[in-house]
Amino acid sequence: MKMSLGLGKRIELEMRGRPADQILDLNLDNCRANKIEGLTSDFVNLQTLSLINLGLQSLEGFPKLGNLRKLELSDNRISGGLNHLAGCPNLTHLSLSGNKIKDFDVLDPLKDLHFLRSLDLFNCEVTNNEQYREKVFAKLTQITYLDGFDREEKEMEDIDCEEDDDEDDDENEVDDDEDDDDDEGDEEVGLSYLTKNIDDDDDDEEEFEPGEDGEDDDDDQIVEGGEDDDDDEDEDAPAGQEDGDDDEDDEEGEEEEEGEEEGPRGTKRKHAEEEEGGEEEDEDA
Repeated sequence: MKMSLGLGKRIELEMRGRPADQILDLNLDNCRANKIEGLTSDFVNLQTLSLINLGLQSLEGFPKLGNLRKLELSDNRISGGLNHLAGCPNLTHLSLSGNKIKDFDVLDPLKDLHFLRSLDLFNCEVTNNEQYREKVFAKLTQITYLDGFDREEKEMEDIDCEEDDDEDDDENEVDDDEDDDDDEGDEEVGLSYLTKNIDDDDDDEEEFEPGEDGEDDDDDQIVEGGEDDDDDEDEDAPAGQEDGDDDEDDEEGEEEEEGEEEGPRGTKRKHAEEEEGGEEEDEDA
């Protein structure tokens, strides 16, 4: 049967040749030790430490770990001595479930851990008291969760999820505000651009010189006038020819009419002359 490593040997193995000040997380679960040994304050940056099921009976010798946030001490034989955790002032999560804690007074040293947010005493004898939750929350006013639930019996995971959702909503609102700011910036740029163009047009109108433009207008009028005359001549020419043809036709018609009138008149005249000639002959005879 393979024997479990002692705490000191296990720490050396978990470090893997790294210096103590570079260790952030340390898991020493299930190695056999009834007291703290090999764990020193050299782990100045340690944030998470797990000592589950070691067989610890006391926390005597627990080092000062100023950056430690989460400490797991479940399934040991600890019945007191929580004052040895005073060197971990920034501790936020502490699990003592499955230990030998019977009295509420054993918890008094935890009052000095002002940042403690979550405490787990599940399967400790103290939890058998009917007023267990009320008394613990009254004694340790800084904690939010006891055995995973808050004062309203709402589970910690659910609340954490809601907080994450709130954070996401806040981030989305910030993004929307940034987009609105960008849109407003674009509108301001557009207005500035239009205003600039209007100012440029005004400047162009101020630089206008009537003399030069007047000469150009006269030239344009002359050219346009010449084109209009040419157009009028082109239009009048066919019209004149048509009028001439009409006059000729009218004259021919008048001549024919005169000829027709002269015909009968000439015949009458001839008869009259013949009659006069006859009368003269009778007289002569």
